[in-house]
Amino acid sequence: MAIGIEKGKPFAPDARMKKILTDAVAIGNVTARAIEFRARKKDVFYYPGKAWFAPGNPDGSYLWLHNGARNLNARTRMFYGYTGVTPAMFLKMVGKGSQYAIAAVDADKNYFDGSKTYKLHLPPNVPAKTFWSVVLYDTQTRSELQTDQRLPSIGSEKPNVKKNADGSYDVYFGPNPLVGHENNWVQTVPGKSWWLILRLYGALEPWFDKTWQPDDIEIVK
Repeated sequence: MAIGIEKGKPFAPDARMKKILTDAVAIGNVTARAIEFRARKKDVFYYPGKAWFAPGNPDGSYLWLHNGARNLNARTRMFYGYTGVTPAMFLKMVGKGSQYAIAAVDADKNYFDGSKTYKLHLPPNVPAKTFWSVVLYDTQTRSELQTDQRLPSIGSEKPNVKKNADGSYDVYFGPNPLVGHENNWVQTVPGKSWWLILRLYGALEPWFDKTWQPDDIEIVK
C-alpha cells in the first residue's frame, strides 16, 4: 500500500512516484554497497587492523540479533553479497559446517584492481578439516568473476596447488600468472574490480580462537 501496490489492481505509478522509486533504487544500492565493501563498525572485522570481515553477524547469529535487537546492517551485508544463510554458516561447530572470511581491500585498504597482481599468504596448517578455498567475485554483479579460467577459484582440493615447505600457501591474483606460480594463480580482469571469500569447510579451533589468521592481501606489481 505504501507505494501503491494493491492485490488485484494494476500498479500504475505516476511520474512523481516513478522518480521516487528510481531514486530509491539508486540510494538503496549505494547504501548496501557501502555497508558491504566499506563497513565502519569495527566488530564487523575478524582481526584488529586487518581487512578480513564477516559476511553477517560476527557474533554468530544467523538471525541477525545483537543484544536482543535486529542488526539490519549485518543482514543487509549478508543478503546483498550472498544468496542465503543457514546456522551451519555461522555457528561454532568445530570440524563441521563452514566459515567465511571476506576481503574487499588490500593491505593498504585500497580496493582490488583487476589490472594489478596480488598475493595472499595463508600461514601453515590452514584450519580446515575438509578443505579450504578462495573464490573471486565481481563487485558489480556479486556473482563469480567471469574470466578465461573455468572457475575463479583455488583451494586445497585441487591436486596441482603448491604448498610451501613450511606448510603455508601463497595464492596469486592478477590478469596473468607469475612464472613459477601458475598452479596457485586466479585470473582477474583489467578494468574490473573484484573481491574474494576465503572458505573453510570443517573449520578447526585455531580459526575460532584466532590463533591462525590469514595475512592481508598485498600488491606484487
